[in-house]
Amino acid sequence: QVQLVESGGGLVQAGGSLRLSCAASRRTLSRYVPGWFRQAPGKEREFVAAIRWSSSSTYYADSVKGRFTISRDNAKNTFYLQMSSLEPEDTAVYYCAADFRYDGSGPFSANYREYEYWGQGTQVTVSS
Repeated sequence: QVQLVESGGGLVQAGGSLRLSCAASRRTLSRYVPGWFRQAPGKEREFVAAIRWSSSSTYYADSVKGRFTISRDNAKNTFYLQMSSLEPEDTAVYYCAADFRYDGSGPFSANYREYEYWGQGTQVTVSS
């Protein structure tokens, strides 16, 4: 089991940047894959990015590739989502999540149903 606590959301103008953080309670970091999702009003939860604790391997949705960067700090049990060149279409509640399939290895998943644990969500609003 792992508890996830997000921070860093807010209001930003188009073209601006924000960094989201997700503090994880679990110390056995290599046993799951942390990821970020987002959900806009009236839309299904959408995959954003994922990373492995044990390596620098990352996976991004096409819609954010080149603008968002996922990273992790193993010493702080925390992973991040640096968002740049933000667009109004990026407005959503952002969630961090943990995928415990394959014990932290195996293929990345963009399917939110395969992530077992979730943070509470943080609102990101991008004004035009």
